[in-house]
Amino acid sequence: MNNFPWLTTIGLIPLLGSVIVMLVPKANAALAKSLALFFSLVTLGAVIAMALQFEGNSTEQFQFAESYSWIPAFGINFSLGIDGIALVLIALAATLVPVVILGGWTEAANAQGSVKGYFALILVLETLMIGVFAATDVFLFYVFFEAMLIPVYFMIGRYGGPQRSYAAVKFLIYSLVGGLLMLAALVGLYVVSYQMTGVGTFDFTTLVGLDIDPDMQKLLFMGFFLAFAIKAPLWPFHTWLPDSAAQAQPGTSVLLIGVLDKVGTFGMLRYCLEIFPDASEFYAPFVIAFAVIGIFYGALVALKQTDMRRLFAYSSMSHFGFIILGIFVFTTVGQTGSVVYMVAHGLSTAALFMGVGYLMARRNGSAQLSSFGGVNKVAPVLAGFFLIAALSSLALPGMVSFIGEFMVLLGTFQKYMWVGAIATVGIVITAAYVLRVYQKTMTGPLNPDLTNMKDLNGREIAALVPVSIMIIALGVFPAPLLNVIEPAVDRIMITVGATDPEITVGLVPSAAAGIEGIVE
Repeated sequence: MNNFPWLTTIGLIPLLGSVIVMLVPKANAALAKSLALFFSLVTLGAVIAMALQFEGNSTEQFQFAESYSWIPAFGINFSLGIDGIALVLIALAATLVPVVILGGWTEAANAQGSVKGYFALILVLETLMIGVFAATDVFLFYVFFEAMLIPVYFMIGRYGGPQRSYAAVKFLIYSLVGGLLMLAALVGLYVVSYQMTGVGTFDFTTLVGLDIDPDMQKLLFMGFFLAFAIKAPLWPFHTWLPDSAAQAQPGTSVLLIGVLDKVGTFGMLRYCLEIFPDASEFYAPFVIAFAVIGIFYGALVALKQTDMRRLFAYSSMSHFGFIILGIFVFTTVGQTGSVVYMVAHGLSTAALFMGVGYLMARRNGSAQLSSFGGVNKVAPVLAGFFLIAALSSLALPGMVSFIGEFMVLLGTFQKYMWVGAIATVGIVITAAYVLRVYQKTMTGPLNPDLTNMKDLNGREIAALVPVSIMIIALGVFPAPLLNVIEPAVDRIMITVGATDPEITVGLVPSAAAGIEGIVE
């Protein structure tokens, strides 16, 4: 079955679904929603079927590889393939899309645009998310990277809150600037490949094998890195995120922060480190400094927020600081932890923003902390799910986020003890704002305006259950995740010529074994 075009098929299923959803009569919104959910579940089923055939210990860099000539004059191919890192991120996207569709069943109905248009855009976005993680041609990656802006722009600008136009334009401008910088670097990379081989190429494997001049690497690195830093977002390129999260529908925020932002950190790990290893090593101290600043800046600003959507947007910025820190410390444990953290953050973000969405639906669209209080007295099920999401956000042991955060800090301590010690302090601030949110919304005296508040219905529970189960299950038994990720990270470490400190060989012979021992 490895000869079956899995990645093309998986990408086409939601795209086909979006076309069919748009053909549904405008008056039949229920059918449009049902079809969108059906195609997203079929996509998830196909991803699971592909994942079951993935060989964690394969010697191939990319599995399920496909390549079709696209623009032969410039050596551009429609090439797809995945390693363990791409697999888990595609699985994350395929999991969250049906969760968003099911959980946000009424979101589009309360917005300005058509219901079928909203769900069709979600399916188009799913196709592009799968493509951006699966692309093994750098030009194709760039196409997917930029194309993702289109559905997100309309999902914010047409279906968002009162200031949706401002937020959508700000998101678009920031993203386009980053994309233009990447395009310039992409052209430069093509020219370099032509000068070195006599044949210009965008093939990732070929580009990784080129011994590019270190000074040229530094220049090209910046074009890619700045685009990824904006997408991530890394401080100080983050200011578009709080506005977008505050104005977008909760479901849009789940996909924007839970999946799309991971394209930035995925790009750093895949393209910056492997194509520009010397430049990555040169800039690593600066990136680590920005990451640590982001950890504290995001956490401290989150501590002062009164709107839950902006609060969780800033908290995500703090979490991304940990992810980027783990990438640029150049240890197997740190980088493996970063990928685990990406998955954990996606799940936690989904649960948090969906919980906020349910609260807003019961409070006339308000996400202010002052609008709530004592919710656990009238909606204990909602309060329970929100507690799981909150505890995952602060990386409580037993949650998958703890695995990722612990590994990032362990990898940081191996190389930069003082940086690890400083970053650890950020965890305390995280606990402060997470517990503050839960206390002000779920505990304490019941807000009189919430006396008749309804608890979660069956559909809303069904959307939160799989996310909550994965948060706990992967936190207790992370081996399936780690065993897929670690071989891909090992190959990256070999490519960049990095060597782990002795602690990796001694105390942590493998990421999976080490973490399982800690959990047990």
